[in-house]
Amino acid sequence: MIPFSLLDLSPVPLGSTPADAFAHSLDLARHAERLGYLRYWLAEHHNMTGIASAATAVVIGHIAAGTTTIRVGSGGIMLPNHAPLVIAEQFGTLASLFPGRIDLGLGRAPGTDQTTARALRRDMHGSAESFPDDVVELQRYFADPVEGQRVRAVPGAGLHVPIWLLGSSLFSAQLAAALGLPFAFASHFAPDYLLTALEVYRKQFRPSATLQKPYAMVGVNVFAADTAEEARFHFTSLQQQFINLRRGTPGQLPPPVESVACSDAERAGVEQALACSVVGAPADVEAGLRSVIDQTQADELIITAQIFDHQARLRSFELASQARDAIGKRA
Repeated sequence: MIPFSLLDLSPVPLGSTPADAFAHSLDLARHAERLGYLRYWLAEHHNMTGIASAATAVVIGHIAAGTTTIRVGSGGIMLPNHAPLVIAEQFGTLASLFPGRIDLGLGRAPGTDQTTARALRRDMHGSAESFPDDVVELQRYFADPVEGQRVRAVPGAGLHVPIWLLGSSLFSAQLAAALGLPFAFASHFAPDYLLTALEVYRKQFRPSATLQKPYAMVGVNVFAADTAEEARFHFTSLQQQFINLRRGTPGQLPPPVESVACSDAERAGVEQALACSVVGAPADVEAGLRSVIDQTQADELIITAQIFDHQARLRSFELASQARDAIGKRA
């Protein structure tokens, strides 16, 4: 049985507040812990009224403080938005407060639009281009300090916080392979290069002090319900959210609808972006997840679900965990 983990964007459903989202995230994390999920990751996004996890390290602290065993981390921190030392101090603090439970997943996208990215960074010069050097710098801050080292992360030095590289193209796959780091592919919204990226990562992987062999995590949208009709109904919230984002009108997570109003071109675009989705009743979900595992040979799945109704979201992750257990028994 491969482990299942959970990616939470701390969604803000229409008519609710970020405070509601944080309460729901903590409730979901406790639910996931009881169900045996390995990790609970939160993602950095900015200037999006439907996503509450902008201050990702702060929310990670909130979730970790309210749980006891589940690993909590970022999926991911958008490193070009930050100085590596700041991230080292933040995650060094988290690792000191919650020993052995903190993960640091890193991405090189802005996690927002270009105007907001400029507001975050002030200077866009070289931000994405310096990503490999910034990752290496961050690794040094978490390593054991050496004599004469003038800049240290306090806390952070010597804590060896686990670093993951995240991506939706070949760049991060190649970098993760070169540095000997675990790799997570964002196939839940950008599946086009999934199999190619995994092949590149595995073929080019160089063992490191961190990792002796490749370890790949694959992102999947899972919308599970007691009936296929109900699952498809809940899935329309995510479909609408993607369409609104591509129209340049992002907002709070919309309620599900019987039929999504969009053009044929928009529908095709959303179907392509959300191709790595498993939607249906329990038997459908088990079969779909088994297919993803067989196709990708993933070492771990990280599943996500932008479901408007909180109770339906809890139920979806419960059914996904049951599918995990069934797949494990039949392996």
